[in-house]
Amino acid sequence: MTDTRDFDIIVYGASGYTGRLVAEYLAKTAPDGIKWAMAGRNEAKLAEVRDEIGAPADTPIVVADADKPETIGAMAESTKAVITTVGPYQLYGEPLVAACAKAGTDYVDLCGEPAWMRQMIDKYHDQARDSGARIVFSCGFDSIPFDCGVWFVEEAAKDAFGAPAPRVRGRVRAMEGKFSGGTAASLKATMAAAAQDPEVVKLLVDPFALTPGHSGAEQPRGDDISHEDDIGSWTAPFIMAAINTRNVLRSNFLLGQPWGGDFTYDEKMMTGPGDAGEAAARGVASANPLGGDDAPKPGEGPTKEERENGFYDVLFIAEKDGESVRASVKGDMDPGYGSTSKMIAESALCLVEDLPKSEGGIWTPAALMAAPLIKRLEERAGLTFSREG
Repeated sequence: MTDTRDFDIIVYGASGYTGRLVAEYLAKTAPDGIKWAMAGRNEAKLAEVRDEIGAPADTPIVVADADKPETIGAMAESTKAVITTVGPYQLYGEPLVAACAKAGTDYVDLCGEPAWMRQMIDKYHDQARDSGARIVFSCGFDSIPFDCGVWFVEEAAKDAFGAPAPRVRGRVRAMEGKFSGGTAASLKATMAAAAQDPEVVKLLVDPFALTPGHSGAEQPRGDDISHEDDIGSWTAPFIMAAINTRNVLRSNFLLGQPWGGDFTYDEKMMTGPGDAGEAAARGVASANPLGGDDAPKPGEGPTKEERENGFYDVLFIAEKDGESVRASVKGDMDPGYGSTSKMIAESALCLVEDLPKSEGGIWTPAALMAAPLIKRLEERAGLTFSREG
C-alpha cells in the first residue's frame, strides 16, 4: 500500500452509538499527523455528531452505505485503515470486508459473531493475504482483554516454567457495565441465522470454528456451575466465552501453535465463595441479559456516567505440570463501550503507526499485534496487564 491515500483511518458508522464514542476518542487523542475521517450513510447526521463531540470543524466526512457497494469500495480505497462499528456484521459487514481485502486496506471491527467470521475467513483470507490487507475482527471487549490476556500469561508461563502452559483458564473476577442494543441485535441475528441454516449451528458449537482444517484437544465446555478451590470461588458461564475462546484458539493456530497442539482454554465468571457464591452462580447461569422485553434497542447503551463508573478485572491462570502462574487484565471503564471504543481506536492506530506492512489475511488481535497493542493500551487506553504470581 502506498502513502498516497487520503486518510490514515476512517471511522465507519461514526453516527451510531459506539462509532460516535470511537470518533470522540480520536478527536481527543489522535496523534498529530494522523489523518482521520468520519463515515456513514447520512452526511447531515455525521456533521451533527462531529459538532456535538467537539471534533474539528474540518474533520472530513465520507458518505458510504453498505447497500451501495461502490461507495464502500471507494471508501476502502481512500484510507490505510477502516474502523467499522456497523453491525450486526452478518447483516451489514461483508461488503466492507470484501472491499478491504481487494484494496489492501487494513480493517478492524467489534465482531462477536463466530459463524459469520468463519464465513469471511473462508471467502476472503487468501485475497487479503495476497493484497496485504490485515483484517482483524473482535477488537473490543470481545476479544482483546482475553485474547491478549492469554498471550500475556503464556509469556509469564515461559518465564516461570521455561515453556508455555498447555492449560489456561480465564476467570472474570469483577465487571460493571451494560450491554447496548447493538450487542443484542447481533445475538438476535445469529439466532435467526442458526434457525435457518444447520451449518451455522455446527459452527456455533465448534470450539475450532475459526481454525479451518485444524482441530486440537477437546476443550472444556465452561457452561457449568462449579467451585474452584484454587481461586476460592464458585464459577458460572460467561456470556462472551463463545466468541473469546474461539479467537484464542485461532491465535494459537495462526502463531503456529506455540502453546501446544493440546492447548485448552475456557472462560467463566467468578461469583464468590460459600452459599452466596453458589446462589449467585446459579442466578448468572439462568439469566439472559440480552433477551426479553427489556432488551436494549439498537442505538441504545449505557450513559456517560455508567461508562465512566464501569470497570472489569479478568484473571488468567496458566497451568503446567501441577504448577501455575497468574496474570490479570483490568480496564478502567465499562467493558462494552467505554473501554471498547478506546481499544478499537488503538488497534487501528497500532496498525497504522506501529506495525510495518506485514502479511495480510484475517487475523486475531493477539496473533498480529499483541506486544505493541498491549503497550498502547496500557499507555493510552486505561488497561493494565499484570503478572500476579
